[in-house]
Amino acid sequence: MFLQKAPKLQVEKWLNTKHNITLESLRGKVVMIVAFQMLCPGCVEFSLPQAKKVQSMFSDEDVVVIGIHTVFEHHEAMKEVSLRAFIDEYQITFPVAIDEAGDNRPLPKTMEAYDMQGTPTIILIDRDGNINTKSFGHIHNLRLGAKIASLVLRKSGEICQNEGDDAISDACNLERCT
Repeated sequence: MFLQKAPKLQVEKWLNTKHNITLESLRGKVVMIVAFQMLCPGCVEFSLPQAKKVQSMFSDEDVVVIGIHTVFEHHEAMKEVSLRAFIDEYQITFPVAIDEAGDNRPLPKTMEAYDMQGTPTIILIDRDGNINTKSFGHIHNLRLGAKIASLVLRKSGEICQNEGDDAISDACNLERCT
């Protein structure tokens, strides 16, 4: 199984946290990144509420939820002041990064580094800093919960030869992990 290390987050500014966050500082925990835009209906209706549920259902010692506001359209409407109001209005308590603008390119830097197709995008990173899942669009709650639970139960350094992204039945069976 080919494991891809998660690229560095390229962030202009962090909101909802007193400290800058790096993926390296979160090593040993499962990380859920939800890439969103304020004006994305799928983000507002599905992905952000789902991220809030994940944050409330899993221990902070096991799972960290991070939002990344990655703007690739309507730039003037989605400035920091609007994002702060949005975070307050929607009662988002997990850390939110503002994706760094691309250098003379339309896509923000983290969005490009992770080769995202758009928003919402959910990325799950295992305890060792490897990308386990990258999904454009909504992931059903049961499927997402199963994926996160399998990553939480796995010890650092374990990989599952049988794991796949397409079916809940592919969630890691711990007897087949090596």
